[in-house]
Amino acid sequence: MSVLRHLDPEKDREAVLRIWKEIGWLEKGKEDIFDILLEADGGNYVAELHGTPECNVTTVAGKIRYMENELPLSVVASVLTSTVARRQGLAAKLTAKAIAESAVDGACLSGLGIFDQGFYNQLGYGTGSYENWIFFDPASLIVDKQVKTPKRITKEDWKKVHRSRLNRTKHHGMVDLSNETDTRLEMIWPTHSFGLGYYDDDELTHHIFFRADNLHDSKYNVQWMAYQNKEQFMELMSILKSLSDQIHMIIMREPPGIQFQDILKRPFRHRRITKESKYENKMMSSAYWQMRILDIDSCVEAFSHTGHQLRFNLSLTDTIDKLLEKNASWKGLSGDYTITLGAKSSVNHVKKRGLPTLKTTINAFTRMWLGVRPASDLFMTDELEAPPALLKELDEVLRLPTPHPDWDF
Repeated sequence: MSVLRHLDPEKDREAVLRIWKEIGWLEKGKEDIFDILLEADGGNYVAELHGTPECNVTTVAGKIRYMENELPLSVVASVLTSTVARRQGLAAKLTAKAIAESAVDGACLSGLGIFDQGFYNQLGYGTGSYENWIFFDPASLIVDKQVKTPKRITKEDWKKVHRSRLNRTKHHGMVDLSNETDTRLEMIWPTHSFGLGYYDDDELTHHIFFRADNLHDSKYNVQWMAYQNKEQFMELMSILKSLSDQIHMIIMREPPGIQFQDILKRPFRHRRITKESKYENKMMSSAYWQMRILDIDSCVEAFSHTGHQLRFNLSLTDTIDKLLEKNASWKGLSGDYTITLGAKSSVNHVKKRGLPTLKTTINAFTRMWLGVRPASDLFMTDELEAPPALLKELDEVLRLPTPHPDWDF
């Protein structure tokens, strides 16, 4: 019989550390990273099997930008199950417990990164937008010559780096994780990592943080960038170009709001001449994060538009209720609602006679509300049904920028 509970750092340390090592998430010699993780201010849960922790789930608090608003976000940072406890439902049940407690604590949404599509759908998560990953020669950047010498950023600068990330320019869908320990862990986890950036007095204003899997491979991975305006962004691009004498490949996620091909010289020529080589210039896309709404009232109220008001009934299914404990304070969002979208949007927790009905899952509703895909697209591929006229109105009203978290979790 399994027992789901909060982690006890002293009592559970060795058992949970064994899980992390057993599944290959923590290398030998990096136990100090695990101890920092245990000390982090976030949710940490274990599932016991025969009296021993065999599953571990952690959550961290943050915020997500929705239009011009910031909404409280809870991120499921890790879900780990030992090799002796697979296929017993522990991960799903423990994650459901963590999600429910996040909802009770005030989170409006929950997000996570996926190992593959499908597993977390049972918990109400909907797949996010495609993220573009660019592989390019930094010498091909169309930027001005570097005019300022950047300063080196070390792993000891994690507090300054975290503040710089929080102060970066914000677009719809962007995420901030509140605890600075998250940035510290991201900086110390890779074996070879470093940063370059610029300061205003003692404040780090804009920077790039790199990972090099092999220092002799002439490739750098950009783990993240933080900048506040166009000038700072171009200065960071000039840093990349300055590395081109010895670095032949930069791998990075396309920044929100930037069509990166605009600042590459002859990108198709570079793709042709490097095809199938070690330094092949290319672009790859992947939708590897998911979100789900936890507080439907707050999320709908965050939406606003100046066009005509749209009202409809919503028949919502949320399958997380099957995984929650009987005594859970939050039971998911299954139910019937009346939704009003307009200058002042709202939710009424009853149906209204005479209105058209949208029948869908919390997974698909989250994707539509966030702007991942319009309603008519979700009608084709997801669990979403509505009269054609309502689908058309939803497409017209919910015209949102494509969401990009810009912070891996």
